Amino acid sequence: MPDPVSYSAVLPVREDTALFVSGLLAAERVRRGTRRGRRALGCFRQAVLLLRWFCDGTRVEQLACDNQVGLSTAYRYLHEGIDVLAAAAPDLHGALLAARAAGHRHVSVDGTLIYTDRSRAAGPTAGVDLWWSGKHHHHGGNIQVIAAPDGWPLWTSEVRPGREHDITCLRAHPELLPVLAAWTDAGHAVLGDLGYEGEDLAITTPIKRRRGVVLTVDQRTVNALHAATRALAERANSLLKTTFKALRRVSLCPWRIGAITAAALVLLHREHDRTT
Repeated sequence: MPDPVSYSAVLPVREDTALFVSGLLAAERVRRGTRRGRRALGCFRQAVLLLRWFCDGTRVEQLACDNQVGLSTAYRYLHEGIDVLAAAAPDLHGALLAARAAGHRHVSVDGTLIYTDRSRAAGPTAGVDLWWSGKHHHHGGNIQVIAAPDGWPLWTSEVRPGREHDITCLRAHPELLPVLAAWTDAGHAVLGDLGYEGEDLAITTPIKRRRGVVLTVDQRTVNALHAATRALAERANSLLKTTFKALRRVSLCPWRIGAITAAALVLLHREHDRTT
């Protein structure tokens, strides 16, 4: 086999972000009682491995080769880094309190499908895979994202199978709707599209046009204002996916998508020094 070609590369993240991840990994090793010199990679090199996977979508096989470690070791380092970052993600209650403190009068909720490789897992419907999304015609996991008025992502949910609709995903997490309802009052609202119809105590949705009924001018005006106010919420999902190539298609277990998205949110907040 001829000699391989080496080249230099630059990650699109600040050095202090890599140091932040390295610090989290070091704290995790202390928590586990890992002895010095027992790991093939130091914390900083493991952080770089993790950031390459998130930012560039580098194949794990390539990460193992570049770091001269076994494939199973590379996967173990990757999953460890994902878990450490995900543990640092804000919970929904804290994110909403921060949004209120920042003066936000409303937040938006929207679902996004994180694509996965084909996953043959039996769903409740015969002949339809659990992770198959009929809407997107692709396998993936549904993630709910809470965003600030300008479309900055504040919080991400655990993953649900791609076959489930947005409102079904929210209801599958029993703590979410009560927290959103508690945050909603005369001066604060949670805006959602018609996919969240039926949870009026927690989410404000547009007025749905019924068959054979024409919306009044006032109702159409309300819908137009709702759409204009909520339009920037779509930015939250695209911001996560365009920043991190790993979120465009996940090749790991689909049930890991929730932790992966939460980890990406922590990196995004750290990279831009912004949480609200």
